[in-house]
Amino acid sequence: MIDRYLTPEMKALWSEASKYRAWLRVELAAMQAQARHGEVPQAAFDTLTAQSAADPLDEAFALKVAEIEAVTRHDIVAFTRALTDRYGDEARFIHHGLTSTDVVDTAQNLVLDEALGVIITDVEALREVCRIQAAAHKHTPTVGRTHGIHAEPMTFGLKFLNWMATLDRDLERLHAARKRIQVVMLSGSVGTFAHVSPRIEEEVAQAWGWQAAPVTNQTLARDRHAEVLSALAIYGTTVEKIAVEIRHLQRSEVREAMEPFGKGQTGSSSMPHKKNPILTENVTGLARLLRGYLLTGLENVPLWHERDISHSSAERVILPDATAATSYATRRLTGVLRDLVVFPDRMLRNLNDLGGLVFSQRVLHALIDEKGLTREDAYTLVQRNALRSWETGEGLRDLLKADPESPLSDAELDEAFDLGWYLRHVDDIYARFGM
Repeated sequence: MIDRYLTPEMKALWSEASKYRAWLRVELAAMQAQARHGEVPQAAFDTLTAQSAADPLDEAFALKVAEIEAVTRHDIVAFTRALTDRYGDEARFIHHGLTSTDVVDTAQNLVLDEALGVIITDVEALREVCRIQAAAHKHTPTVGRTHGIHAEPMTFGLKFLNWMATLDRDLERLHAARKRIQVVMLSGSVGTFAHVSPRIEEEVAQAWGWQAAPVTNQTLARDRHAEVLSALAIYGTTVEKIAVEIRHLQRSEVREAMEPFGKGQTGSSSMPHKKNPILTENVTGLARLLRGYLLTGLENVPLWHERDISHSSAERVILPDATAATSYATRRLTGVLRDLVVFPDRMLRNLNDLGGLVFSQRVLHALIDEKGLTREDAYTLVQRNALRSWETGEGLRDLLKADPESPLSDAELDEAFDLGWYLRHVDDIYARFGM
């Protein structure tokens, strides 16, 4: 991911030095269990643990690995040789009985676990902003739209409440995906445990509070990673859904809400009046990337026999990029919603802009329930006047009052065109969320 879309946490987490620290954590965890069973010297483990704490792997170490890998063309071999250069002869006991993928896949899970933890915290912050805005606009009237056309009255807060509910489901998926990759694989070449005891894998998993992979070949099954990418892609559709709504509300013809516009900000190099929804457009674009990463993740699932590395090159891109893009997009959208500029007066004006057409269903029910018209006759009467209102701009209430076939009195028309009637159950909806 380019620096433009990297949060500080993701930049540090997916650095080369961070990767090698995760590799070393796996190697030392395996070595600790092996030392406990007398398979490697306890003194060697103690020495390496002390050395790594006092002299942690850094960017200089990453450069050393790259230098060696240019010759070996094998990253784990380059890594273990660089460890020997840094920590001395005791490093020869590292990687005892393991194969490269044991270390790479388990360490990658460590990084993914931490990345998902960052993302979950970000999403929780976004949900909290939605909760605050839902409460603030609980009774702010606005027009609900279907197919982009005015439908019926609602409140602006209900939009945020709907987003809250969606984010709750996203959080469930993210927690489930995080659990799915909290697995340790230390089974050796082709997964037979021929050179490393199953108890080593089990003890490492227990120490971390994770699970040992029940069975593997020489790679951890990639459906786990696909599930992570799926959760991120689905979450991406949530942030895009929110972003698209803000973009629509900011349109000149609508102007019910808009992104914050900072002091000194410019919207166009040529048109000084412009205030464009650039933040939410940015979020929309990043969401598209998340869906693309999922497609690659799905294609990574079927590998040849017990192992190939066709997934490896792709994962070096899609896993850092997907998690980084998710965190960045979430924080950007959180800022937009937190500082959203809302225009309640404009909402009310837009609600009334079509001369009462948004109350047509209430009129329809009044004719059926109170006047005894058939549904077909009532619909024909209301639609005839509604279409005339569309064409002439005359108010629907006035047209119904003047229609000789309409049996509704002034008082009954007032009741049918009462905005409060449409919003009377908003508190009941909020109560479902404890609000």
